[in-house]
Amino acid sequence: MTRLPLTAAVLAVGLLASGCSEGIDSSADRTVCVGDATALSKTPDGFPADFPFPPGTVVYHGEDRGADGLVITGVTATPFQDVLAALNGPVQDAGFTVTSGETEEHDAEANWEKGDQRGRWAIRESADCPGETVVQVLASSG
Repeated sequence: MTRLPLTAAVLAVGLLASGCSEGIDSSADRTVCVGDATALSKTPDGFPADFPFPPGTVVYHGEDRGADGLVITGVTATPFQDVLAALNGPVQDAGFTVTSGETEEHDAEANWEKGDQRGRWAIRESADCPGETVVQVLASSG
C-alpha cells in the first residue's frame, strides 16, 4: 500500500501519531462540524461499501487518489473514545482486520486489511468542533 504524505497542518493537529510522516490527508476536514456537514450521496466506486463507520458519522468528502486509493472523510458527534471502540469492535467484527496501529490521547490510527483491500483509518478529536471526532479512511486494492 502506498500512503499519502501528511501536511504540516495535519501533523500539528495530530491526525496521526507524533513522529509519523505518512498517513491520510485531512485538508477536507479543517472546519466542517456535524451540523455543517453535507453527506455524500455515494462514496467513490471502489471504496468498501460495507465499511461500518462509527455511529453518527456524516461522510462528507471522498477523494479518488488513483493508484494511491480512495480517501473518505467524515465527522461524528460521537466522543473520541467511543469512536475508537467502534473501530476496534464492529469494524474488526466486519472483517476489517487491524494489522498495526497506535493510539494517543486525542488521536489514533491503524492499518487494516480485508480480502484484497488494504487501508488505514485515522481519527482525531476535532480541533474546530468541540466534542466531535473526525474519521478518515484510506482504502486501496491490492
